[in-house]
Amino acid sequence: MKIIVIGGNFAGFTASIQLKRKLKEKADVLVIDRNPDMLFVPSLIWVPTGRREVKDILVPRKQVLEKKGVRFLQATATAVDPERHTVHTSAGDFNYDQLVIATGPKVNYDVAPGVREYACYIGTPDGAMKTREKLEAFKSNPGPIVIGATQQAGCMGAAYEFLFNVEKWLRDNKIRRKVDLHWITPETYLGHFGIDGMPLGETMLKTFMKIFHIHYHTGVGVTEVRPDEVVLTNGERIASRFTMLMPPFVGVDMIRNSPQLGAEANGFLEVLPSYRHPHYPDIWVAGLTVNVKPPFAAGPVPFGVPKTGFPSDETGKIVAENIVRTVNGRQDLKEKTWGKIPGLCILDAGKKEVLIVSNHLFKPRVFALMLPNVFYDVMKLSLEKYFLWKMRRGYAQLP
Repeated sequence: MKIIVIGGNFAGFTASIQLKRKLKEKADVLVIDRNPDMLFVPSLIWVPTGRREVKDILVPRKQVLEKKGVRFLQATATAVDPERHTVHTSAGDFNYDQLVIATGPKVNYDVAPGVREYACYIGTPDGAMKTREKLEAFKSNPGPIVIGATQQAGCMGAAYEFLFNVEKWLRDNKIRRKVDLHWITPETYLGHFGIDGMPLGETMLKTFMKIFHIHYHTGVGVTEVRPDEVVLTNGERIASRFTMLMPPFVGVDMIRNSPQLGAEANGFLEVLPSYRHPHYPDIWVAGLTVNVKPPFAAGPVPFGVPKTGFPSDETGKIVAENIVRTVNGRQDLKEKTWGKIPGLCILDAGKKEVLIVSNHLFKPRVFALMLPNVFYDVMKLSLEKYFLWKMRRGYAQLP
């Protein structure tokens, strides 16, 4: 049986290794990704301030996957033909019996004029390094800073983390008093996070903003970014000498080039609770490629839900298990919608941290907890070390 996995980060990496581990010689598993290395994305927040180098958070895909019996092809998947069971790539066409789409997203820098040209973005290695260059230049000519998320964004957590890390960086460089620091977000309140908040979350973040003297603006989007200011959707203009924004994610070109897959307007794919494609039973979708509808009422400015490493890893495991059951002739598939996946996140706050845990990512929840650690971000560091250790050894079966 030929199984192709498009995308080799959290979801695709986990799914491919689990499939080979469980099916053994029954399956020929091939991972296709345009990049040779897997990236531990959560640690990119530390690259701009020099706390991490990009090389520290990369894992070579080919070396790890092939040790586990999974083949790896470095190529760009350009389209899928579900009727012919074919994946078109820059290295040729490949047929499959089962297909896992775990491509992740691309970034919509065109969400507002000037975002692409004048705002930094920390969500890619190249973007994180360019942000470091701009921060270094900023030290010699400090001034106001704007950090936040645009309308339709869903990755507010990383922006919050970068905000508090920059605040610490400013203090370390003894220029904090020269900087007016602004936080902008489409969230209806601080700590919404695209999951309708957590108990005491808003109060905690308001306290942080007060302690660190950060001006915050909620329920706003970005009309335009200019070289020296950010214009908000409420008409407010904020002077800015350095701007970092998290734009929204959209589906990759491969999905848009495959109209039979029936992508949503945002380029992501609808799935059944088993993460099976609703029309093609031999196609499965995992990770950020899954279309997740917000479970909360829309505010004045639209924003999305978080798609982070833990639920991506979980969906990779679910997809692998369901393909194994299908191959073995079983009809009882494992089902767990995105919102029913447990919430597990450690929010870094500049060598401080907040542990966020809940039994479900979305409400209703049986329990939900936000626990601050104002002394040191030891849990965040431990989580990074654990995941990198797990990825480098291919231990996809571990939590």
